[in-house]
Amino acid sequence: MRIWILLLLTVQAATAQRYRYPDVLDLRTAPPAGESIEANVFSDMGAWHAYALPSGKENNGAFIGPLLMDMQGEWLSGSFSRLAVRENGVPLNLPAAKANIKFYPGLLQQQFEIAGLVICQQLLFASSREALLYTKITNSSRYPRMLDVEYYGQTKKRMTAEASTLRVNGFVTVFPKGTALQADSFTYKALWKNVVIQPGGSYEQTQVQAYYPGETRQPFQYNFKTALKKNEARWNGYLSRYFSLASHLTEIKKRLAVKCIITLITNWRSSAKDILHDGVFPSVNYQGFYGVWSWDSWKQAAGLATFFPQLAKDNVRSMFDYQDDHGMVADCIYADKRENNWRDTKPPLAAWAVWEIYLHTKDKSFVKDMLPKLIAYHEWWYANRDHDRNGLCEYGATDGTRIAAAWESGMDNAVRFDSAVMLQNNSSAWSLNQESVDLNTYLYAEKLYLAKLSSLLDNKQHTYRQQAEKLLRRIRTQFYDEHAGYFYDTRANGCVQVDGPEGWIPLWAGVATSQQARRVKEKMEDTAKFNTKIPLPTLAADHVAFDPMKGYWRGPVWLDQFAFGTSGLRKYGYDSLAAVFENQLLENAAGMTANEPVYENYHPLTGKGLNAKNFSWSAAHLLMILKNK
Repeated sequence: MRIWILLLLTVQAATAQRYRYPDVLDLRTAPPAGESIEANVFSDMGAWHAYALPSGKENNGAFIGPLLMDMQGEWLSGSFSRLAVRENGVPLNLPAAKANIKFYPGLLQQQFEIAGLVICQQLLFASSREALLYTKITNSSRYPRMLDVEYYGQTKKRMTAEASTLRVNGFVTVFPKGTALQADSFTYKALWKNVVIQPGGSYEQTQVQAYYPGETRQPFQYNFKTALKKNEARWNGYLSRYFSLASHLTEIKKRLAVKCIITLITNWRSSAKDILHDGVFPSVNYQGFYGVWSWDSWKQAAGLATFFPQLAKDNVRSMFDYQDDHGMVADCIYADKRENNWRDTKPPLAAWAVWEIYLHTKDKSFVKDMLPKLIAYHEWWYANRDHDRNGLCEYGATDGTRIAAAWESGMDNAVRFDSAVMLQNNSSAWSLNQESVDLNTYLYAEKLYLAKLSSLLDNKQHTYRQQAEKLLRRIRTQFYDEHAGYFYDTRANGCVQVDGPEGWIPLWAGVATSQQARRVKEKMEDTAKFNTKIPLPTLAADHVAFDPMKGYWRGPVWLDQFAFGTSGLRKYGYDSLAAVFENQLLENAAGMTANEPVYENYHPLTGKGLNAKNFSWSAAHLLMILKNK
């Protein structure tokens, strides 16, 4: 009996788990008037459309949106779905109702109590294209009620109607059979007249709202209760999987972890048009990020592996779908492949991502599929980004422009590239005239990961471990400045002495000697340089070009570089300093442990969130940081 009770309690805890984390992100907003995408939104299952909750009582019963996300974000409507209920021709005053409006992981819910009625609306995604809007009206009075139930709304694009279906720009809404539907080009009303509800009884309906980018399809009809059970099981699975790795977290940190999981799932886009595998956008809140980006994908995959390994795998595959015949991986890909950016690639962290996925899945078939592609990408660097053929690589471009070469570093406007010039390697490859410490350190780490991945498949033909040993010695000698106690990029005339995060990447990869690591640590904990209110900015605070508000990579704290820094400190035994830095981040980054979004980067002196909101790699690295704390 005791065993059965324990099992029952375990099942109940798992079932209730997602409901323990309401509103970890504030999804309430007013219907958008313009094109700006400032609101936090709700999407799931890789769908290409999203919604939000109403912020004011005047919008009770309305769902904000949808936001359509294709080559750019576009609000199709401020509120396409608004509920109205009338009795004896008199509308219920929903703005005056007792309201309980919540966002749970995977579910939007509005509940109202008014005039002896309980109205519940729930919105969830049942597939990568289809959302379900479920409405239940329960009669809590002692006498029968006869109601008129209506949904109405408007669009910014021309709409067509047929039977119980509305269509507008790939967005399709199907109402239940028997709906009295009236529509013109931009507005509609869907009406169910004379709905009789007995005392204690309920009226229920489900409508499907689907978005098919680049396709014309008819939505599948779902049983909402079945879809809800699947939705709960899937989200409880995400949370259970992650918390099994991070059971030590406080409730506040668990809420932060849930917010990060939600951020990654919201930014997930399923395969569509020219995106061949599911991937993750950097953010839904910034128009320039409506694509899948390479080093974003590697970092996102490492975080996704902690709770959703299949999406982690697909996120990596989505980029390698477009690997060219020479081994190059594009900087970013889009739903329209003509827009893919081949001017540059990004730092080589793909093998690290595949290894992280393997650690969580033990899936050798994925390794077998990816290994030849990873090797081709690794060799591409040496064939196209080693100008003097000395075994050390430079960032570069395919078009000969310095801006594209700086983009290739991922640190777009970093000070270290300000005076660099371009050198031609071959007809389609140029390099900067400086060898970068972070690039060569990433390549060192990649050699070790390639060796590990090869060993899993009993591939005895690789020499990557020996190559790594040789490269390690080169990095320790060429890129380390003994006087400054730091690692720098180098040119023919010496070090490019700019103190940035590239200097602690050798700690992350385990390249530095213990003495070198100690000196780098001392600079990282220097309050004049990197030990700011939020530590580890992308440029030392005492540099003349330090400008977090305008600098992008000239001062803000980016959480990938932050995480590489604290991980590197731990690798050399500086666990307590790493923990101090991580606590400063969690305590001082604005809104981090509240229901505000995770930002692209943060102001190191004030803690203000900067640039894009709901940023994927920030969320991914926070999951890794929290798991390891």
